[in-house]
Parts: sequence; C-alpha cells; structure tokens
Amino acid sequence: MSWILLSVCSAVVLGIYDLLKKTAVRNNAVPPVLFFGVATGATCWLFLRCITGLLPDSWQAALSIDPLTASEHGLIFAKSILVSASWICGYFALKHLPITLAGPIRSTAPLWTILFAIVFMGETPSGGQWFGISIILVAFYYFSLLGKAEGIDFRRNRWIACLIAATLIGAACALFDKYLLQSLGMRVATMQFWFSIYLVVVMLPFVLVWRFGLKDRGTFEWRWMIPAVGIGLLIADAFYFAAIAQEGALISVISPVRRTSVIIGFFGGVWLLKERRNVKWKLISLVLMLIGVLFLNWKGQ
Repeated sequence: MSWILLSVCSAVVLGIYDLLKKTAVRNNAVPPVLFFGVATGATCWLFLRCITGLLPDSWQAALSIDPLTASEHGLIFAKSILVSASWICGYFALKHLPITLAGPIRSTAPLWTILFAIVFMGETPSGGQWFGISIILVAFYYFSLLGKAEGIDFRRNRWIACLIAATLIGAACALFDKYLLQSLGMRVATMQFWFSIYLVVVMLPFVLVWRFGLKDRGTFEWRWMIPAVGIGLLIADAFYFAAIAQEGALISVISPVRRTSVIIGFFGGVWLLKERRNVKWKLISLVLMLIGVLFLNWKGQ
C-alpha cells in the first residue's frame, strides 16, 4: 500500500477517533479517560505479542520487535512525554469546546510544522506555501470571530490556549516521528509497541494525582467509547507510522492529508452531537483553512 493511501486511511480512522474522543470526554473526567484509552492500546499490543507465533509469517514479520539501545528507548520515552502533554491539553480543550470549532483549529498543525522547520531547520517556504500560511491565518481569525459569537474569547479562553498548545506540541511530534522512523530507521512495530507501553507509564502519575491528589476532581463515568478511543488511535497511528516509514514519504504531504480527518469530525459534530450554531460560517472557514493546508504542500517558487 502506498504512503499516500496509508495517509488517507489514517485520516479516515482519525476522524472517527476524534468523534469517539469528544463523546468519551463530554461531561466526564479527562485523566481516567486518557489513561484507560492508552491502557487499551498497550493491552492490544501485549496481546498481539503473545499470539504473534500463531500468526502467518507475513504478520510475524510485520509485528516483530527489534532490540533497542538505551538511547533509543529514551527517545521513544521522550516522544511519549511530548504526546502525553499534547493529549492532556487537547482532551481538556475538546471537553469544553465544540468539536466544530476545536477540530479545525487542530487541523492547522501542518502550518506549525512548517514554521518549526523555518525556525529550527533553516528551511525557506515557497511562494505557494506562504500563500497557504496566509490563508490559514485568515481562516483562524474568522474562527476566532465565530468563537466570540458563541461566547469564546480566543485571547482569554484557557481552553483555546490549551488547544493551541496541543497543536504546537503535536506539530513538533510530527518532526520527531520522521526523525525516529526515517533518520534512525526504527521499524513501525518497534516504535509503536514501546510508545504504547511508555504512554501508560507517563499517564499513570497523571491519573493517580487525579484520583488521590485533587479535592475537586470531577466525576468519572465508564463508557464503551473509552476503549474504542484507544483502539481507534492504535489503528490510525499504525497507518500513519507505516506511511512515514516508507522510502520517499514526505511529512509535508502526509501531515496535510491526515488533517483532512477534520471533515469527518466536523460533520459528525453537526449531525451526531447537534453542534449547529454558525454551521454555515464554520464550514466556509473550514474549507478556507483546508485550502490553505493544501497550499502548504506547494513546493514551487
């Protein structure tokens, strides 16, 4: 399967994952939702490791785990910390914001990936990419106006700040993924297995603080969507990591394609979650933002 098709598959599953995630955290405590979600992913990987010997040879090859050095384990653990920070911010933001507003803002991640590449790697965007950046910023401004119409001030709302932080950290993680899978040549299964395990390790103190350290910790309600969130993420990441690992795969293409998942989240929020305020203008702004994201892949001068 080509890396473009893998990216599209990841986008579809990611859109469904976003809807499940919103449903799981709606009027629910975030830390246990996050913890049980990642624990589900780790459990699935441990189960696969136990039955690998019973699977066909092609599956065994795909699921084999290579030995890693201490420094490589450290890098994956660092990735787990970064992703956990992004998720903590993102889940809290998603709990308090409409998905029809939060999803499009999260879709600006490719913009920040390119800006990071400019600042830290000395890259120079093409004219088309600068045009895309401008369109995204305009769309972001219109989303801020729509948010204000719904009582959400982008300059003062802490959940908007959390969402932007989650997006920035997620953009940095995209560059980190490319380094691990392409520069270091880690196998997809190896990275995803240890990443799933370390996520549980990183999230455990977070959920323990919620359980024993907070007086006003909110209520937690178990929902079937919580393990579904973990499984959905596992599948979406498997497609995503497999795409990045292929020779010639471009993160500047994969990232915008993956962000089209916002379309599923947006219409799911309208039809399933009944978020119908300012739908017409949100849709126009979303289309504008996606056009900007597509221009980010334009390499011509």
